[in-house]
Amino acid sequence: MDGEIMAGALTDAGFSLVENPGTADIIVVNTCGFIESASEESVGEILELAEFKKTGPCRRLIVTGCLPERYRKDLADSLPEVDMFLGTGAYDKLVGILTRPPDPGLCLLPPPDTPPLQRENTPRIPSTTAMAYLKATEGCDRRCTYCIIPKLRGALRSRPVADIEMEARHLVAAGFRELVIIGQDTGSYGRDLGADVRLPGLLDALAKISPDVWVRFLYGSPDTTDEALIRTMAKHDNICPYFDIPIQHASDSLLKRMGRPYDAADLRRVFDAIRNIIPEAALRTTVMVGFPGETDRDFDQLMQLITDVKFDHLGAFIYSDADDLPSHRLAGHVPKSAAQARYDAVMRLQLEIAADRNTAHIGRTYPVLVEEQLEPRLFAGRTQFQAPEVDGIVYIDAAQAIVGKLATVRITDALEYDLRGEAL
Repeated sequence: MDGEIMAGALTDAGFSLVENPGTADIIVVNTCGFIESASEESVGEILELAEFKKTGPCRRLIVTGCLPERYRKDLADSLPEVDMFLGTGAYDKLVGILTRPPDPGLCLLPPPDTPPLQRENTPRIPSTTAMAYLKATEGCDRRCTYCIIPKLRGALRSRPVADIEMEARHLVAAGFRELVIIGQDTGSYGRDLGADVRLPGLLDALAKISPDVWVRFLYGSPDTTDEALIRTMAKHDNICPYFDIPIQHASDSLLKRMGRPYDAADLRRVFDAIRNIIPEAALRTTVMVGFPGETDRDFDQLMQLITDVKFDHLGAFIYSDADDLPSHRLAGHVPKSAAQARYDAVMRLQLEIAADRNTAHIGRTYPVLVEEQLEPRLFAGRTQFQAPEVDGIVYIDAAQAIVGKLATVRITDALEYDLRGEAL
């Protein structure tokens, strides 16, 4: 999303975007630094793109985002190939920097909450065709011991409902058929705006824009998924009955060490409430294994909850340690081999659950948002119970389908995570 806004600002200022970085005069790399693997991937991409300074017309290589925000001057010292570093609080400075003479070695790191929030008229170039992300919040007020996001993105800041609604109307008029509401902590939307502003009200307003446009939100939390939210989603057919609720774990002692404001009983109550009110709802979660202090008993509790709830979609990751995290100072760090074994066990279990839940879709008919043509008579799309980028897709057998439109599809086969069907 930050990349879309930077691209919009550059285009608005007269710069031309190119598909091939080998033909670019300026290369901007927007990075993630949340966990070790993401940081390593970002550094690898930076070094690969730096080669174009030798073999192509590239005159300036600029790194933006979470990686310079987290590692600051240390990163600049270790990557002399990079000309400029801009932290998360300097996105709005990019155009100004590029319109003045080069300043080699520039490292601009204002506080993350320095830039103004995105507005409905903020230029942006969406990177997708059928769906568009709609950012509702920036930052996070939580203090989870394993998480660096508040340091990288600042405190929770919510956009006004009217401003988000106006941007949504622009996106709908532009032809997008799904709006995905995001933020670092989307479930806490409105807590900084006053008692009457919360996520259910925002979803209600967006759902009323057009009955033909899907509305989905990602990155909720168990403590913000209340009955008002569930019933609001149940009230509108175009709000995807899809709940993305990262739980991290199911052990009360570990949840407390993580700084999470709920326990295992709360989790079960939330998931029971969702399935009681919206039986067809899809549940997605994220769990962490290998957190300091995790015992075999803790892990067994996690596996039992996964078995009982039977999430439609589940992502897992291994705890990523760093000395700038409070969890780094906790006792009982788990050996990497043990953490990897637990990760593998979680994913084996979820593979079985996902296969069973996918098989249950065979023979049923769903509206599917067509996103891509893969080859003649074969398209790819998603149902309401599949979120973009993180879940499986539906392969659609069809003589003809229109990308960006809904197709009625009867499911004929279930793969491990994907589905296959024929257009009716």
